Amino acid sequence: MHNIHNLIVSKWGAQMMGYKFPCSIGRSGIGIKTQEGDGITPSGIWEIEFVMARQDRLRYSASYKINVRDTWSDDPKDPNYNQLSKINNLYSFENLWRSDPIYDLVAVTNFNRRTIKPGLGSAIFLHAWRQPRYPTEGCVAFSRQNLIWILNNWGKKSKIIIRG
Repeated sequence: MHNIHNLIVSKWGAQMMGYKFPCSIGRSGIGIKTQEGDGITPSGIWEIEFVMARQDRLRYSASYKINVRDTWSDDPKDPNYNQLSKINNLYSFENLWRSDPIYDLVAVTNFNRRTIKPGLGSAIFLHAWRQPRYPTEGCVAFSRQNLIWILNNWGKKSKIIIRG
């Protein structure tokens, strides 16, 4: 599966179209994800389902505009587990409207999305990092500039290939 528009991710960084990028991965490294909160970035071949952006901070042509009540459910008991949701105090969630910029631009991967298995892991995104190489909870994070470049060069057949 060689396509120059694929994003290849390893613990050493990422590459696409001949360009190399530093990135952050999960605090527990790359591997087989077995449960919510394990800190693993899932190895495999993934697609981007859709892109979300905060238009008040970043003018980016995203398929979804993040607003103040948007969340992503990370609670296996929630019927909306691993889905875009609204603030709901019955279940645990990840707030998408944050004071820091890490979710100003988010690409949602298809990990655990076609047939959602509660507890397997949620919210595997491409997003901006907190700081260079600072570990994530399982996402792949880049500098904002590199994330924008990657998404601007994404092709219809592009894949995210994460290798352990």
